[in-house]
Amino acid sequence: MSAAVSPMVLVVDDDKNVCDLISAALAGSGYDTAVACNGKEALAYLRSSSQQPGLILLDLMMPEMTGWEFRRIQQDDPRLAGIPVAIITGLPGVEGKASAIGAVDVLYKPSRVEALLSLVSRFCGLKDKPGPE
Repeated sequence: MSAAVSPMVLVVDDDKNVCDLISAALAGSGYDTAVACNGKEALAYLRSSSQQPGLILLDLMMPEMTGWEFRRIQQDDPRLAGIPVAIITGLPGVEGKASAIGAVDVLYKPSRVEALLSLVSRFCGLKDKPGPE
């Protein structure tokens, strides 16, 4: 199959409420989601899944493996390095640090649904997207 963009998003956050809210907002717009509670779970998911996400939404401060640690390992894995990562965080002023680790964007918690959907739509295509292309 061609290198089609995946409409699936991997949400990596230790706050179940954040994961649920993001997953619901994305599902309502036609995106599939997978959820991991920390970087360790995210790596296990990515390494075992046949479908890679079009985007990873990554929290930075999590138990077991932080977003920083996850990103370092992800970038060193040739199979995973090309998956774009956007930071979702409550930490103020992380744009510079996020850019330094190759993040494509930063969303601050709480974020507006419109900002989330705009970000995801830049990286994840939908199978039956309405309107002209």
